[in-house]
Amino acid sequence: MPPRISECPDRENTVTLAPDRSDAPPDMAADPAVTEAPSLFAPWPDRLRNAALVLLVAGLVLATLTISDNLSAVHAGIAFFCIVGAALVPWRLHDPAASRDEPLRVDPVEAPAVDAVVSGMSEPAVLLDRAGRVIHLNVAAAQLAPALRRKELAQFALRTPEIVAALREAIATVTPRRVTFVDHAPVARWMEVAITPVAVPTTFGGEDCCLLMTFHDQTPLRRIEEMRADFVANASHELRTPLAALSGFIDTLQGPARDDPKARERFLGIMHTQATRMARLIDDLLSLSRVELSAHVRPDTRIDLVPLLRQVIDGLEPLAKERQVVIQTELPTVPAIIAGDREELLRLFENLVENGLKYGASGGRVVVSLVSGTSPEGALEWQARVRDFGPGIPPEHLPRLTERFYRVNAGDSRAQGGTGLGLALVKHILNRHRGRLAIESVVGAGATFTAAFPQPR
Repeated sequence: MPPRISECPDRENTVTLAPDRSDAPPDMAADPAVTEAPSLFAPWPDRLRNAALVLLVAGLVLATLTISDNLSAVHAGIAFFCIVGAALVPWRLHDPAASRDEPLRVDPVEAPAVDAVVSGMSEPAVLLDRAGRVIHLNVAAAQLAPALRRKELAQFALRTPEIVAALREAIATVTPRRVTFVDHAPVARWMEVAITPVAVPTTFGGEDCCLLMTFHDQTPLRRIEEMRADFVANASHELRTPLAALSGFIDTLQGPARDDPKARERFLGIMHTQATRMARLIDDLLSLSRVELSAHVRPDTRIDLVPLLRQVIDGLEPLAKERQVVIQTELPTVPAIIAGDREELLRLFENLVENGLKYGASGGRVVVSLVSGTSPEGALEWQARVRDFGPGIPPEHLPRLTERFYRVNAGDSRAQGGTGLGLALVKHILNRHRGRLAIESVVGAGATFTAAFPQPR
């Protein structure tokens, strides 16, 4: 484009110097755009002059034919306008100034760079114009709302009343809006939609307002909040029961049973059981909290699982004799080395073997084995299995066994001294050791719990 020459307002104090053509390059010296001040209308006179000549000749011919009654005035007028179009259109189609200005007519907000920015956002994002039509949207937004289409109104695709109302308010007031809604299909999800006005440049150098609509999935936060509330409620309930028992027996011992040695001995035994249950619950809660706090830190101490399992089995022999259960072992003769935390592993295996002794006692035996195997991904791992031959677990309960305070039979669990946190603790310990827990059960044929640990490379 030829450079623009700005005119100064005070022409009396302006000195125009002629360019020195001796020092200019040959091409520059021959270029008429350099020798004289360019103008947007500079190419017009010559072309219009040629067009005017054609129109003059055509006008004379048409006038002669009309006067001689060889052509009607209407037809002459139509022919004249056709000739005018033929004379003027070609030079406009080939005007270099028009072709140079053509790229500037592309709306900047529709440029590929803006599309790339919206597409690169990790969360669902949609860019709308002032009327609410879709300009750009990324893949996440297309998956979330398949009905969204470019150049179409977003209100027709997003039929959630909360979103439509917020979008209409944002369009009318040009102010940010936030709204939260629940998407119930196919699974309940909590979503937060933020509508933010964005100033964008226009084709002619001004500014217009667009709307950037982003979707934020609040489901994980809601789930965590629900789990926290459930945890507090369940923990309070589990602690309230033994506390109520202790309080009642204390009042009894201080009152009617003050001078009754037999009643005092029986009540003290019950109080001891309840206090032990409460202490174990608190211990499990503290252990679970410690494991969760260090979940991101993988243990690096080399541990041999064979002597560790023997230690756990030896410690639970009195419980096995009490329940009349035989513990059978199938352990390798070679070391089974993993990277782990000794105290956490002891707690893990104690929970698994103890569960087998308590809830599978009717089978008469518990088998503890340790074998080398492969994970579903093909990696080598050590698999510690605890199998009982008790009543088994119904399949509908298997996915929830590792939830805190979840019990298949709450009454039986409390009678066995369970806290409802054992398998939850097992799961978190395995997660910290980058292992996995597999549970298999057949009703009437017992259950098998497998704790798998990756073998060091």
